[in-house]
Amino acid sequence: MSSILSNVLPAPEDPVLSVIFACRDDPCPVKLNLSAGAYRTEGNPLVLEVVRRAERQLANALSCDKGYLPIDGLADFNKLSAKLILGDDSPAMEEKRVVTIQCLSGTGSLRVGAEFLAKHHQRVVFVPNPTWGNHLSIFTLAGLSVEYFRYYDPQTRGLDFKGMLEDLGAAPSGAIVVLQACAHNPTGVDPTLEQWEQIRLIVRSRGLLPFFDNAYQGFASGNLDSDAQSVRMFVADGGECLIAQSFGKNMGLYGERIGALTIVCTSQDVARKVHSQVLLVVRPMYLSPPIHGASIVTTILKNSDMYKDWTIELKGMTDRIINMRQQLYEAIQARGTPGDWSHIIKQIGMFSFTGLNEMQVRWLAKEYHIYMTYDGRISIASLSSKTVPQLADAIHAAVTRIA
Repeated sequence: MSSILSNVLPAPEDPVLSVIFACRDDPCPVKLNLSAGAYRTEGNPLVLEVVRRAERQLANALSCDKGYLPIDGLADFNKLSAKLILGDDSPAMEEKRVVTIQCLSGTGSLRVGAEFLAKHHQRVVFVPNPTWGNHLSIFTLAGLSVEYFRYYDPQTRGLDFKGMLEDLGAAPSGAIVVLQACAHNPTGVDPTLEQWEQIRLIVRSRGLLPFFDNAYQGFASGNLDSDAQSVRMFVADGGECLIAQSFGKNMGLYGERIGALTIVCTSQDVARKVHSQVLLVVRPMYLSPPIHGASIVTTILKNSDMYKDWTIELKGMTDRIINMRQQLYEAIQARGTPGDWSHIIKQIGMFSFTGLNEMQVRWLAKEYHIYMTYDGRISIASLSSKTVPQLADAIHAAVTRIA
C-alpha cells in the first residue's frame, strides 16, 4: 500500500534531546546526565513532602471531581498564582487590571502569550543571547519574528550589561522583550537589582513590552519574594507586562504541567478585553487545562501551614544547589585545573555555563560518560556529593587534553 506520509522528512536533531537520548542508550553503569533541567537527589526526581500531603488531602476530599475546568482554569489557582509573583499587596491586582490564565506549565504559558501577541501586537520579539532553547521555536511557531539582544559575555562568563542596554535601546518601539525573571537558563547569570532598574528604564523609555519567563521563582535565592523583585519593579511603574509562570521546578510538579500566564494591563477595561481574547487562543488549542496539578498548587498556597512547609523545602533545595556549586568549585580548584572557575559559584540557580566548548563536551561523553548540552551547560541540581569528584576529574582531563 502506498504511503500518504512517505514524503515526511525526518526532523533535524534537537541538541538537548539528542544528548538525553545518547545518555539513555549508554550502557555504562556510572554515566552521568547533567543535561536535563530537573532537580534530582542521588539521581532520582524529588517529590516534595508537602506535595504528598496535598495529594492525600485531595484524595480524601469527596467534593473533588474530575470535571472540566473553565477555559481559563481553576479560579483560586489563578488568583493565588498571580499573588505569588506580584505580591500580597499588588496595586495592579487591587485595581483589577491583571488577567491570569491557567496554562500547561511555563512552556504552554509562553505559547499562549505568544499566540495572543501575534494576533494583537507587533510581530517582533527580542530574546537574550543565549536563552532557553525552546524560546525560538515557541515564538517562531506562533508567528513572531525572533531577534536577539546581547546578554552573556563568554570572556568574563558574566553579564554583558553594556551590550544588553545598547541592543534594547536600539529595539523598535512596541517590540516584545523576553526577560528571565531569575536564575537565567542556560547561563545562571542574573542582573543585579540596580541593573534591573536600568533595564526597566530602557524598556519603558523605548516603549517595549516585557514578557517575563518566570520558571524558577524561589530557585535563585531560596526566597520567593526576592526572586520576584525584577517582575515587581516593572509592575510597580503601572506599565504593561506578561509573565509566564511554572510550578514545575519550585514545587517539583514537572509531570503535572501546571503553570499560568499573567498579563498586567493599564486598566480594568483593557484587562477585560485582553481576557476575552486570550480565551479565544486557548479554546481551540486545548479547550480546558488539567485539574490535578492546579488543585495541588492551590491546596498548598491556600493553607498557611503547607505554604510555610513548602518554603522550607524550597529553601532546602536551593541550599543544596548552592552547596553543590561550592563543592564542584573546590574540587576543580583542588585538581589545579587551568583557568578561573569562580563563575561556578558566582552564577545562580539550577544551571551553570561551564565554559567548556563543544569538542570538550563531546569528548566527556565519549571518554567519561558524562552528558551535558553542547554549549557546556550543566544542571547543578543533578549533581550529588558522590558525583562531584567524577565531574571534576572529567573537567580537568578535558581542559588539559582538549583545546
